Amino acid sequence: MSRPTVATIDTHALRHNLAVARQAAPHSRVWSVVKANAYGHGLDRVWQSFSETDGFALLNLEEAILLRERGWKKPILLLEGFFESSELAILDRYRLTTSVHSNWQIQALARAELSAPLDIYLKMNSGMNRLGFQPTQVNHAWQKLRALKNVGEITLMAHFAEAESSEGIIEPMRRINAAAEGLDCPRSLANSAATLWHPETHYHWVRPGIILYGASPSGQWRDIASCGLQPAMTLSSTIIGIQTLTAGDGVGYGARYHARGEQRIGVVACGYADGYPRHAPTGTPVWVDGVMTQTVGAISMDMLTIDLTPCPQAGIGSAVELWGSNVRIDDVAASAGTVGYELMCALAPRVPVTVI
Repeated sequence: MSRPTVATIDTHALRHNLAVARQAAPHSRVWSVVKANAYGHGLDRVWQSFSETDGFALLNLEEAILLRERGWKKPILLLEGFFESSELAILDRYRLTTSVHSNWQIQALARAELSAPLDIYLKMNSGMNRLGFQPTQVNHAWQKLRALKNVGEITLMAHFAEAESSEGIIEPMRRINAAAEGLDCPRSLANSAATLWHPETHYHWVRPGIILYGASPSGQWRDIASCGLQPAMTLSSTIIGIQTLTAGDGVGYGARYHARGEQRIGVVACGYADGYPRHAPTGTPVWVDGVMTQTVGAISMDMLTIDLTPCPQAGIGSAVELWGSNVRIDDVAASAGTVGYELMCALAPRVPVTVI
């Protein structure tokens, strides 16, 4: 028998969440962001669930090629662009759209021998200070790109650092509008948070990511509870051992938890080597046989321990949901001091995956 830890990917939820994103931005086309192996869900497993999207956005050439070889004909956007001039031949062969965020990329496009022009996403720095041209540089970069025979349609692209708040887009939008003055080009600005909450940012293309997988861009499930999104990944296991403690007994490495009285503890076959967060403290929510309870003690490499006081009926073999429809991944992440993005992407290769 195999170990009982398993991740289940719900393709219906993925299709549903794409529909929610499209409904939130009904006048825009949608880039479905599938970077990081579709946020840990497995690109090859889930891309067909997003077949109604208008395009895929990702980082790696390998993933772009996989989609083309699987038969995807519509656009694919490389969010960080190309990293070496030699890669332009691959972009040309597979007809990929590329972001351009540096002058060296413009120079590389000017020198390249391509069979046809490539569509370009001109990346602007709206204040996040990662990639992109400063607002005062955007017009000049646009003009240089527009003059190149290797360049097709140019879209102005930017990203928001704080779209989760109502004020977070005010200054970035001021910068974007100032930079775009006089430019006749489409725009792609909205990430997941802006897609849901800031319709003034939608323009021609939106780029939802985390919401496609049913988690919150703010890290708080309550912020999306009314949006109709459905968790697409469930991490589950079973209880493989029971311990009955007396007052003062410690649990796990470092004895970080001590029983206050007699207490039943369940041992679950899941640990940080499976992708469960090692720093999840006592009190992180867990769902056992239809009852919400919590972890106790340190998370081990292969096991974690839970309080069975609320569920006295539970025993060896009882089903445990670590995150999914009953335990929101955002709540687990918040307890552990991280975000749902990280937990999805950290799912370990050793965990078998079931697709439904």
